[in-house]
Amino acid sequence: MIGDKIHELRTQKRMSQTDLAKAIHASQQAITKWENGKSEPSSSVINSIANYFNVSTDYLLGRTSEKLPDKDLSKNQKLIAYSIDPDTSDEERDAIIEMVQAAKKFRRRI
Repeated sequence: MIGDKIHELRTQKRMSQTDLAKAIHASQQAITKWENGKSEPSSSVINSIANYFNVSTDYLLGRTSEKLPDKDLSKNQKLIAYSIDPDTSDEERDAIIEMVQAAKKFRRRI
């Protein structure tokens, strides 16, 4: 199950197994084994993969279908996303939330 999620996220970003391996400091062979279901990543590696793809560990483990639930946003981030314009559509609000999450992820890297 987790291997399918890793493969899905990796291919959505058009990454090779080697690219992902470099990004999370693992071997390409490990990525292959995870994606083929021959082994599973450790909890620390699952956390690294989740952080890299900006998804929850619950999503990777198949516990939820939501990549990153709204509850991961702070109260202030939600206020910003939903108060920009009261007439924004759900799709526009989702895009705003994605931008806030991207900014949050970028801030962690600095």
